[in-house]
Amino acid sequence: MNRLRTASAVAIMALLAAPVAITAWSQDKAESKPGSEKSELYQQLNLFGDVLERVRRDYVEPVDEKTLIENAINGMLSSLDPHSSYMNPKTYKDMQIQTKGEFGGLGIEVTMENGVIKVVSPIDDTPASKAGIQSGDLIFALDGEPVQGLTLQEAVEKMRGKVGTPIKISIRRTNVKDPIDVTLTRETIKVKAVKFRLEGDVGYIRVTSFTEQATSGVLDAVEKIKKEAGPKLKGYVLDLRNNPGGLLDQAISMVDAFLDKGEIVSVKARKAEDVQRWNAKPGDVANGLPIVVLMNGGSASASEIVAGALQDHRRAIVLGTRSFGKGSVQTIMQVTGGGAIRLTTALYFTPSGRSIQKEGIKPDIEVEQAKVETIQQRMGFREENLRRSITNPNEKPTDKPADKPADKSSETKPADKDKPAAATTPGTQPSGDPDEPPKDSVADYQLLRAVDLIRGISLYTSRAN
Repeated sequence: MNRLRTASAVAIMALLAAPVAITAWSQDKAESKPGSEKSELYQQLNLFGDVLERVRRDYVEPVDEKTLIENAINGMLSSLDPHSSYMNPKTYKDMQIQTKGEFGGLGIEVTMENGVIKVVSPIDDTPASKAGIQSGDLIFALDGEPVQGLTLQEAVEKMRGKVGTPIKISIRRTNVKDPIDVTLTRETIKVKAVKFRLEGDVGYIRVTSFTEQATSGVLDAVEKIKKEAGPKLKGYVLDLRNNPGGLLDQAISMVDAFLDKGEIVSVKARKAEDVQRWNAKPGDVANGLPIVVLMNGGSASASEIVAGALQDHRRAIVLGTRSFGKGSVQTIMQVTGGGAIRLTTALYFTPSGRSIQKEGIKPDIEVEQAKVETIQQRMGFREENLRRSITNPNEKPTDKPADKPADKSSETKPADKDKPAAATTPGTQPSGDPDEPPKDSVADYQLLRAVDLIRGISLYTSRAN
């Protein structure tokens, strides 16, 4: 029986590579329950068979027995928690493809909430992100048909389809009174797990999902940033905002890349003895330079493992808003017929023993995303513009005398003050590559705060030394 673990908060969840001992449910029941209750189980199975036969024989329209069984299984699993479900052979195959970083659809990471589909996050450079779908949006209808009554998997299947075909999504958004209808065209979604650039003297690395290429992508980004920045490099910003998770082994290896020692994460199953722990090996690819991790409400599961571990070991400062709070582990178990079940089998904990379930990771510095505008300064004089002002004693003979008016060509014109000073900051120039990180760091308040924090830590450290 193949077993894989999921560490994603969404319908298109990726696999967790960590093994956890799983004992068959029937065996557990046999060991812990008397024979009378085992007999009762058989009676309940007979009840199920009786209902199935009556539906097959007497329902007003012919029914497909296979579909009935699959729906019954999915109903049993989905009633346990939001993340347990049944995958038919096609869905199971699609999930295996998704973990490799390429799949068809709209590029929306979703979960179920109160009978409607909630957007965890849109994936960068996909139809969903381009159309302005936001984390927290509630999808209540697809092509005019309500999603109420559908399982999460059924809703996801409706959003998938032939590349190039349109679908209308009806959403409700916080603080927006009227529903919003958005028509998206399905595309082949190719997830580029890691994007990076140099923000002046700070390396910026964005991880969009924990696919099989995530850690190797981060290592490659670090090396290229080191080469480009040289000795002026002051630190790194690791952007995990709107990252819904993915492979547990990738989260573990990514933390290991920045830690020299210590526990990374532990997984605790139903039995007290079924505990797995992973520890870091020596070596820090960042060479001790400061790290700031960016998170928000769309950061889930594997993202929370990375942020929690670096936070607990004080290797990084977490900045942003509280994360999604998915701390459960799903095991993918292949079953008869080529399908699989996704079953919640354990909870994971940060190195300090914190459970992320429903709590999420709370940032060290809470910073809401905000819009930054440049305020035009009032024109005025400085001391140097006053006649007969005293010369600075440190002024060199070649320097311009203080009482002379400044060269008009070097003065800042009022119109220039309306332009954001950061417009010429490295890394903000437009790029023709659609897969590159968005060159809008001037408008990204959380990123600006993170970069300033890195520079402040570097300045303080250099003065202390």
